Amino acid sequence: MLGFIIRPPHQLLSLLSCPGLRIPRFSVLCSPPRLRTMAISSSSWELPLVAVCQVTSTPDKEQNFKTCAELIREAARLGACLAFLPEAFDFIARDPEETLRLSEPLGGNLLEKYTQLARECGLWLSLGGFHERGQDWEQTQKIYNCHVILNNMGSVVATYRKTHLCDVEIPGQGPMRESDSTIPGPSLESPISTPAGKIGLAICYDMRFPELSLALVQAGAEILTYPSAFGSVTGPAHWEVLLRARAIETQCYVVAAAQCGRHHGKRASYGHSMVVDPWGTVVARCSEGPGLSLARIDLNYLQQLRKQLPVFQHRRPDLYGNLGHPVS
Repeated sequence: MLGFIIRPPHQLLSLLSCPGLRIPRFSVLCSPPRLRTMAISSSSWELPLVAVCQVTSTPDKEQNFKTCAELIREAARLGACLAFLPEAFDFIARDPEETLRLSEPLGGNLLEKYTQLARECGLWLSLGGFHERGQDWEQTQKIYNCHVILNNMGSVVATYRKTHLCDVEIPGQGPMRESDSTIPGPSLESPISTPAGKIGLAICYDMRFPELSLALVQAGAEILTYPSAFGSVTGPAHWEVLLRARAIETQCYVVAAAQCGRHHGKRASYGHSMVVDPWGTVVARCSEGPGLSLARIDLNYLQQLRKQLPVFQHRRPDLYGNLGHPVS
């Protein structure tokens, strides 16, 4: 297992060592960032490499795309096979009215740009939460929070519409009423096969509902992804704890791309994008500001852990039911 962080140009690049590997910490200037050769077995370098991206979206859709495209191209240059973008990678609006006005259908101009980008880079993309005008837009005048997976040919291979909407009031963080503009999705999406492994799709607030992650792992998921825009109060208290808990209880990798910083005068996000391995160890993490973090996915390690600690064989549905029925 290997994880490391790439910061934007003209900042430092740090390499994070992971349990089981004796890799010294070091920093190098990166303009553009270049990885220094390391003393590590060739087999580790053959494992799939994924990039988890961290951005600060604003209402400016064009600038948001430029920022995301730069990170995606950097991920491709560094050898990643799949890049993860956070929830609301397309924009974060000031109010529900602006959210609805800026939204697009999946066949709109913005997704076409990402389709072209995936083809250009030869990279799979997890587009973590797209403000989608669905087929019922004319009737409802509301949207879906849609997680889209593009393959390296730019084709849409999976979509998941967020099923748990964040309608909460947290002191010090301000009220959140996602349902003012968004319709909850009707179903879960079966895990999708990618070059990194079988990915189970979720979005942000979904991580508070372990039944969803249990359903995805029982349907074959090896990687759970939670693209997010966590707030400044819930972030420090719950973000890492929840992600590590989901990884431990499902024995999956967890990839969580996050929004960070101040989006406009009304909203800010916690950041701290990360990758967690099936043991619950954070193997890669972004620090402050936009950037990306890289980690290798070791499915042999995952299978070994599940064999050594076979919790799914030890469940007692006769006592408490089948929590998280497998996705049909």
